[in-house]
Amino acid sequence: MKRLLVLLVVATACGRQPRDPNVIVVAVQNGPNNLDPRVGTDAVSQNIHQVLFNGVMKIDEHLQVVPDLAERLDNPEPTVYVATLRKGVRFHDGRELTSADVVYTFRSIFDPGLINPYRGAYRYIESVEARDRYTVVFRLKAPFGSFPVNLVVPQVVPDGAPRDFATHPIGTGPYKFVRSVTDDRVEVASFKDYFEGAPSNNGLVFKIIPDSIMTGLELRRGTADMVVNDPDPDIVHQLEQDPRLKTETGPGADFQYIGLNLRDPILKDVRVRRALSYAIDRKAIIEYLRRGLAVPASGILPPESWAYERSLKVYDYDPAKARALLDEAGYPDPDGDGPGMRMHLTLKIQNLEFPRLQGAVIQQNLRAVGVDVDVRSYEFATLYADVLNSNFQMFTLQWVGGAAIDPDILRRVFHSSQVPPAGFNRGHFVDARVDALLDEAQRTADETTRRRLFGEAQQAIADQAPYICLWTKINNVIGQRTLEGMRVTPIADYWFLKDVARRQP
Repeated sequence: MKRLLVLLVVATACGRQPRDPNVIVVAVQNGPNNLDPRVGTDAVSQNIHQVLFNGVMKIDEHLQVVPDLAERLDNPEPTVYVATLRKGVRFHDGRELTSADVVYTFRSIFDPGLINPYRGAYRYIESVEARDRYTVVFRLKAPFGSFPVNLVVPQVVPDGAPRDFATHPIGTGPYKFVRSVTDDRVEVASFKDYFEGAPSNNGLVFKIIPDSIMTGLELRRGTADMVVNDPDPDIVHQLEQDPRLKTETGPGADFQYIGLNLRDPILKDVRVRRALSYAIDRKAIIEYLRRGLAVPASGILPPESWAYERSLKVYDYDPAKARALLDEAGYPDPDGDGPGMRMHLTLKIQNLEFPRLQGAVIQQNLRAVGVDVDVRSYEFATLYADVLNSNFQMFTLQWVGGAAIDPDILRRVFHSSQVPPAGFNRGHFVDARVDALLDEAQRTADETTRRRLFGEAQQAIADQAPYICLWTKINNVIGQRTLEGMRVTPIADYWFLKDVARRQP
């Protein structure tokens, strides 16, 4: 019997593959929905796309659009953009990337057989043609100054990519796909022929750990090497105390806000919207709930954006001003300091711990100025469906990742023509001056002119308060102290992973 037990132990040990110390295990909250970059738009999918594929253009650490697969991008006419591609870029199967691959990628967006979330955003493209093996010409239906950022995603796939491409992706990125195990992991290996040089490590494992507490435990055990931006602030605070781990932080672009339905009889009054903005203590939310991992937000664009307007109207915490504005709007306090409320509103939130805690603070702040708030929590899919259908008075959500990297997001969110399904104006905000400024900014490619127009638009939007701006995230990366090359960028992208390596003892 003892001999049998010994044999079982030996057999089990022999069955285990020793872990390569230079394969980096990255914790992620959930698995990717789709590894085809033309289809997958969830955060985890897009992060993994970044290491498997390249775009014609990319976003640098200063939130500028710069060439990636392109050597350069020219704009010889207002409606023409010409991308000159790098020569010698190889797909993971060894084939050279050419203009045919770029043309195929962007034409396939309009393929009715492909469920493609980018189709609406590219409806202004008139044609995509290959001038020669390394030159692609994009013709637009009208001038569009923000067009270069639309060459960042989707990333380029090979010409004729099959229908099962999502399960067997082939890109040009620093890593090549190895395998995906549902609800467990995605494995990628270093691509030695990557055109910018092979990664510093041998590969990555994206390990799916849905629970923030378990992520912290696996980091402490060393069974996970790193996590980017996922854990709750309380978990981050605890992990910062662990001497075996290190944390990198930096300015982020994720923007948390309260969306308002401007067709609502109460919220259509700008005085009410301003009052609600003054009534919320953002600094308390940041200090006590975010553990300092955020800064107060004055608009959707992050301060690091080249188009950010630094003279925006700021709604600092001022309950007295909130009460005065509500009085002016015709909602007097019925009984002074008594229990009577001026009005009743409903706030929809996601049923996770942080949104619930934040919702409680917002509820308390607004109650202090006489506004009764019914906070209702939902699964994300249900909440998001209600938001898309404008079935809300107020809701909290977050613009994440690179959503705000280009100021054209102002048009998609606040232009009157962008009510769903055309765009993201879910609160039905209408302002003729904002429309005119954003239309003019869309027509010009001159950055100085665009900077002025976007600045004036941000000021007009802040004055009308269609959103209650809460905070912009401070990004963080937590990893083993043995790792080198860790860094954090404003959009918390995964590009830096190719530079991470384990320090040799």
